[in-house]
Amino acid sequence: MANAYINVYMNNPTQDKTDGTLVSSDGAQTSPIAATLDASKAESKIIKLAIRCEAGYTTDTDGAKIDFTGTTAGKWLVAYSAGNTADAAPADSAFSTSATIPLAIGQKNVVFWAKATSTTDENPQNDISVKLRVSAKIVAL
Repeated sequence: MANAYINVYMNNPTQDKTDGTLVSSDGAQTSPIAATLDASKAESKIIKLAIRCEAGYTTDTDGAKIDFTGTTAGKWLVAYSAGNTADAAPADSAFSTSATIPLAIGQKNVVFWAKATSTTDENPQNDISVKLRVSAKIVAL
């Protein structure tokens, strides 16, 4: 994972810690963010995630913008709320197609949330077309 100065983590990461499982970023789907949903019920699933920089790096004070790209990216939403960093996700109204973390991100987890949704008009599938995108200016310490 050369030059991955900022990474996303899953499996219940803790705010201000360095835990969690690294999400695959090379397209190999070795550790993907995944949600199993029943389209006949138009379900949704909220997933707790965290973002942090590698040792020796940080984002500038503008933080990071997070969104999704891909064929069915519209079925994924993201939210960041400084008040929702434990296990309680933000309210549904906080989720949007993109989220901005408006602070410098260093070597400790900053928790954010993703929400996957299904609709009743889709067929069962293993959709791997969606990618989480992080846009940030990374600076060396």
